[in-house]
Amino acid sequence: MADACYNNYVKINAHTFENTEPEFVLNTVFGYDSFRPFQKKIIQSVLKGKDTLAIMPTGGGKSICYQIPALIFEGLTIVVSPLISLMQDQVQSLEASGIHSAFLNSSLSWDDYKKQVGQIRQSKVKMIYVSPEGLSTERVRDILSSPEIKISCITIDEAHCVSQWGHDFRPDYLEIGNFRLLFPEAVMIALTATATENVRQDIIRNLGLKKPEVFISSFNRENIFLEVQPKRNALDQIVNCIHRYAGESGIIYCNSRRAVDELTSTLDKMGFSVLNYHAGLADEVRAANQDKFVKDKVQIIVATIAFGMGINKPNVRFVINYDLPKSLEEYYQEIGRAGRDGISSTALLLYSPGDINKVRFFLDSSSDPCKAEKRLQGMIDFATACTCRRRILLGYFGEAYNPDKASKENCCDICSGKGIPKVDMTIPVQKLLCCIVRTQERFGSSYVIDVLSGSRQKRIIENGHNLISTWGIGTELCRDDWFQLIDLMIAAGYIIKDGEYSILQITKKGYLLLSSNEQIMLPFRKTTLTFAKASGSKEKSACSKINAEKPSVDDPAADRIITALKAWRRRKADDMNVPPYIIFGDKTMYDLAAKKPEDKTSLAQVYGIGSTKIEQFGKSILSVIEGVLVEE
Repeated sequence: MADACYNNYVKINAHTFENTEPEFVLNTVFGYDSFRPFQKKIIQSVLKGKDTLAIMPTGGGKSICYQIPALIFEGLTIVVSPLISLMQDQVQSLEASGIHSAFLNSSLSWDDYKKQVGQIRQSKVKMIYVSPEGLSTERVRDILSSPEIKISCITIDEAHCVSQWGHDFRPDYLEIGNFRLLFPEAVMIALTATATENVRQDIIRNLGLKKPEVFISSFNRENIFLEVQPKRNALDQIVNCIHRYAGESGIIYCNSRRAVDELTSTLDKMGFSVLNYHAGLADEVRAANQDKFVKDKVQIIVATIAFGMGINKPNVRFVINYDLPKSLEEYYQEIGRAGRDGISSTALLLYSPGDINKVRFFLDSSSDPCKAEKRLQGMIDFATACTCRRRILLGYFGEAYNPDKASKENCCDICSGKGIPKVDMTIPVQKLLCCIVRTQERFGSSYVIDVLSGSRQKRIIENGHNLISTWGIGTELCRDDWFQLIDLMIAAGYIIKDGEYSILQITKKGYLLLSSNEQIMLPFRKTTLTFAKASGSKEKSACSKINAEKPSVDDPAADRIITALKAWRRRKADDMNVPPYIIFGDKTMYDLAAKKPEDKTSLAQVYGIGSTKIEQFGKSILSVIEGVLVEE
């Protein structure tokens, strides 16, 4: 069959499969050869009619866990989803695989809304997406309670939103339990990527899950390299990361709208393809910016945490946290938007102890400051870690991390550098503490470092600090090294930054240290290099891993096939007005270039190509590959 337009997809409507084995549906519809960990067990639990709670990492394949049962069940599956963009993305992906589905939300015109309702009542769809707010309206409840509609499954996506322990708590989620009472025969599956024990118990209780099967997959996203850098020259650090993934998609998170706008403007003036996203923008601007990012028409999005939950974009290669997240749950959710396709990606956190007070300012107005402070402390422990960051991150979610040697070397900045050895910093520490005392604990880091370095700035001369005993005694360390030492001393609890101007003050523990003359061993790396230089060995290992996911360098035709296929994919996506990944993901492109299929039968052996996509795109794909090979 020749390529057809989007609206002419062969639909898998309300008909169930003659072969109801999950593996058959997985291969035929989605083009995958095997399930990811826990997917099959979760699917089997749902098919047996057991309420199910599944905790799986972002990019771990949660959607498959309800989509395959939905295709096998006789009736309709309701999917409760928190964002319009997420509903639209899921429906587009399903339609591209030949599965007719629908959503009911405010983005539809009244005529389109009535059309969707008609198809639902005529059993022409297998899945319907609604928001928790929409689910509580009489209109939607009346539609779904129609006698001609059978509800077989109720799916709750982003189920952590039902818990006040979760970072995205939404009160409307609490009404889902009452809705479920209207359909006592329907099985319920709750899905989320981030759930501590407290969150899991809230989900079970607030949704009214009946003796649920609980599946907790590994939280470990091995393809995401975890990196924390002291925030020194933040713009240079960001630019170096962007250059490392030249031409690839990335997200930069900031905690304030002002920071988002300023960084976006700066990167734009530097010639980068970048747009902003935050709640202060008009709805149509936010929607347009997100659409351009999802469709690969802009490379970088700078955003507040308002951005991302509805993004299913699989080819985000880097996520940068410009500011400290409020919790490890929030951090994990954000970095989880990188590498959803399984290809190597980077999560870079720029950390400054000064960010802690900024976060605490917002926590004071939270409904439970004690809970918020506990979550923040987990984030601080991760950022200031001297041991494996992945072990700390996974341990927070109750998972042990026992990697093999190869995995450990590629898991985080500390492990890839074989850890930061503790060195004797007794003399520099004494100099620092004495200088803070001699300047009467009235100045910030930059000023104290200037005094230690022997600066003759006007302010120092006017204050007479060029005459004190600690002036000019710190020339053995460069400026960045002193900043690093101050960070380490703050993390160890010897000094604090106080007030609006981050004045350095010595704690009781610091004074005891100063009077004891004990040896101080700290994980100090002399001469803090720029991000690009410090990452040299890591960059090599990361790049080699990415290359390993692509066809062999001994295959010169492969890169040309990938380039040609991406150009074809972009044209096709523009014609259909969908994101390129809806057509095929990068992983499929790499597999096509490596296997070079010659007919539709061999196309079926390629990762991520099911029967519908073979019928719709097979002829064009084979033509593109053949065209490249003929030129060889």
